Amino acid sequence: MHAPLRLRLDSAALVHNWRTLGQRSGPAACGAAVKANGYGLGAREVVGRLVEAGCRDFFVATWAEAEAVADIAPAVSVLHGLREEDLPQARRWPHIRPVLNTPVQIARWRDSGGGPCDVMVDTGMNRLGVRWDAPTALFEGLEIHTLLSHLACADEDHPLNAEQHARFAEVAARVPAKRTSLANSAGIFLGQEFRFDLTRPGLALYGGVPCPAAEGVIRQVVHPEAQVLQRRRMRAGETAGYNATYVAQADQELAVLNIGYADGYGRGFSDTGTVFAGDVACPVRGRVSMDLLIVDVTGADVAEGDWLSIDYALPRASAASGRSQYELLTGLGRRFDRVWR
Repeated sequence: MHAPLRLRLDSAALVHNWRTLGQRSGPAACGAAVKANGYGLGAREVVGRLVEAGCRDFFVATWAEAEAVADIAPAVSVLHGLREEDLPQARRWPHIRPVLNTPVQIARWRDSGGGPCDVMVDTGMNRLGVRWDAPTALFEGLEIHTLLSHLACADEDHPLNAEQHARFAEVAARVPAKRTSLANSAGIFLGQEFRFDLTRPGLALYGGVPCPAAEGVIRQVVHPEAQVLQRRRMRAGETAGYNATYVAQADQELAVLNIGYADGYGRGFSDTGTVFAGDVACPVRGRVSMDLLIVDVTGADVAEGDWLSIDYALPRASAASGRSQYELLTGLGRRFDRVWR
């Protein structure tokens, strides 16, 4: 069965974005964050395309996500670390490494036999990771493949960026590791000193624009489309949608589309979103429903059964909805057919 809503996913744009970020990374290797099911696009499909393009390092959140791509990814790092219940999986796949975040996790890995691992150092975000001022002795005996940290404010000009860089460089100088990694998508654009040995883009791979320097460089990957369920006329003075928030000032032609907030097209797009019928911009009218969307197709050649394109250029969609570009990607629901081209 074919769903009445779909995501057109642009393979060429995905590969272009990774290669562009790789070029911006300079001599550093360029990996890819594919957590949250490849930011909502489908992790296996993303990994397969990026492996073919030359990517060798992939980052996921959990061991279940690692298992999903274990047979096609050359190397996977599990960012959320190593719980006791994760040990059987951690020992099953030699090319999947835990990113150790706490002294307890470090001890657990050592006690279970050790081996190659990654270590996250918290340099000021106060999220995951061993503090940057932890004693060097904590890391003794570890076979650290990649020493990582994560920037909190890479998408803006913030003094914490330089502070995190300095802290990470200090740790990297005293803790032996094969590679070091600090920069996310926005971090790549902060300058060569932030790139170390390996960069870890996420958002920008999928069409997100993480900082002003990335504008015009990153291509859109995700193009949602929804089918018209009904075309109808609304008279002047009538209302559209829940709570009658939109009142027609003149007669209008409306189309009702099979998409709503249950699919990730949130209520923030109410009266702010845009849909395209060819080149004709069709504004959203009234509140976004759970499964339905009303748009003004006055003057457009639109009929029941037609497919319309949702304006989902991520910076613009973020401004229209009040949601972050990350939320817009990872919130895309299961009811979409995901169609790669």
